[in-house]
Amino acid sequence: MSLFHHISFQEVDPLGDGLREEIIAEQQEPEAMTLEDVDAGTLSAYWQDVEKDIEQDPTWFRFDNEE
Repeated sequence: MSLFHHISFQEVDPLGDGLREEIIAEQQEPEAMTLEDVDAGTLSAYWQDVEKDIEQDPTWFRFDNEE
């Protein structure tokens, strides 16, 4: 009978060294980033508002308006 039939290894938990608790704590912070599914219309409207805001900056210029 081979010795290898009697050896077993415990499964390694990559988060078992306290990393799991750190991740959970960071997820609870008020400034934690979250990923949310945003529809294309909402996203487009947001960036249009950003563009309008940027265009109000006196130092803003566009390369496509060069003469």
